[in-house]
Amino acid sequence: MPKFAANLSMMYQEHAFLDRFAAAARDGFEAVEYLFPYESAAKDIGARLRDHGLEQVLFNAPPGDFAGSERGTASVAGRAEEFRRGIDHALEYAAALGCPRVHVMAGLVVSEASRDAQRARYRESLAWAAERAASAGVDVLIEPINTRDIPGYLLNRQDDAHAIVAAIGAPNLKVQMDLYHCQIVEGDVAMKLREHLPGGRVGHLQIAGVPERHEPDAGELNYEYLFDVVDALGYTGWIGCEYRPAAATEAGLGWIKPYLK
Repeated sequence: MPKFAANLSMMYQEHAFLDRFAAAARDGFEAVEYLFPYESAAKDIGARLRDHGLEQVLFNAPPGDFAGSERGTASVAGRAEEFRRGIDHALEYAAALGCPRVHVMAGLVVSEASRDAQRARYRESLAWAAERAASAGVDVLIEPINTRDIPGYLLNRQDDAHAIVAAIGAPNLKVQMDLYHCQIVEGDVAMKLREHLPGGRVGHLQIAGVPERHEPDAGELNYEYLFDVVDALGYTGWIGCEYRPAAATEAGLGWIKPYLK
């Protein structure tokens, strides 16, 4: 049976961030993820995890100036030192929170003429990050993201992400497969799952309804069927609920009640 992690950046926005842990636990979640922890002290987040019996399963490394529309520094010229400091900072939080996975955002394409150079920097950055994280027992994840949500994002397709992971060859470098993004860019989601899950290079799944990014029981994807596909393929990892509730979070949880404790 699939196991689900609440994404506290998108869900439970009716509460302050540190209060979302209690809300997720009350609703039966046993794990959480979110975009960035860095505005809160690791000790405060860790206390919420312990108090509510929650497992921290994923967060993002620092992405540069996120408020200023930056979406990662791994591929951006002149930002290598900032990127490396960000990875070290993320690993400090991962150690404090017992989190085994960190997502590294790729960054935005500066121009088509610079794309190849950016991809080369991206691979170099990922190789360094994976080596750094390996000693901490942390997986580094990369995620193909659709260009409707993030115009100009460097990494958009599953096969591209898997090719990068294969070329680098680090056992702790894996793909974060978000079925919402996959449907928008490529479709044929069940076949993509069948192609990529058995290889062991998918480190995390995420879901949301398509196209509105609300609860996964609405929209064009049949998630009940896809969860059966995931189960049949033997995936035992977490599935992150990275969606924006259409109303109050708790009101939209009918779809997940059979899966929660």
